[in-house]
Amino acid sequence: MSAEFGGRSGLQGKLSSWLRGRRPKEAAGDGGREDLLLAAAGAGLPLAPAAHPSGYRCSCDRVGCPTPARHPVSFAWQTQSTTDRAQIERWARHQPEANFITATGMVHDVLDVPLQAGREALERLLAAGVEVGPVAESDDGRMLLFTLTRGTPEDEDEWWPCELDCHPETMDEHPGLRWHCRGSYVLVPPARLPGESRTVHWVRGPEHPLPDPLTLLETLTDACARHAGEESDHAGAAWPLRR
Repeated sequence: MSAEFGGRSGLQGKLSSWLRGRRPKEAAGDGGREDLLLAAAGAGLPLAPAAHPSGYRCSCDRVGCPTPARHPVSFAWQTQSTTDRAQIERWARHQPEANFITATGMVHDVLDVPLQAGREALERLLAAGVEVGPVAESDDGRMLLFTLTRGTPEDEDEWWPCELDCHPETMDEHPGLRWHCRGSYVLVPPARLPGESRTVHWVRGPEHPLPDPLTLLETLTDACARHAGEESDHAGAAWPLRR
């Protein structure tokens, strides 16, 4: 489920080619789905069942669901989330269409960035020899970088109560970097999104050790700032200047 690189000769070209189109080989069918979920749980990511696509809508009965196929099915998802193999096998077999979320802030956090900014940052990090952990891409235009959790400091005043630590429901309010930690969650691959052949899939699988988030943060924020600037420039160019 991961890509391996050889010597540094021609590394930049290999990285660019890989990041443009490479996906890890994900087995087809229910068996492949279950194996991938168990691999994630085996790496310590606590899982819980989530909604799934129903055509272009969500499988939940909420009218106008704001996060179709991206949310847990139970309000008790934080306590329900588990790495227990037997429980995950039961869920996967009894709910064959369900997506799964992983609860952040327990074992791991997730740095969630725009896809193009994430690909740029990932290329730079790998080229620099920085240890990067599991990475997923979502076909709705986001990249998810899995890291160790910051934990819960004894002094609650030291907790990072910032807007980067947000729920998926607030995604439109935070188009740049989102830091999913305590009280949040993300979809874990393999997951399906509403629309034709849209998924969340591993780029680097959960067999990669979780890194310290602070080793990735500077490169990610720099790439996100550059991405936001380019978006702003393109938006400005679309409007003619008035005299």
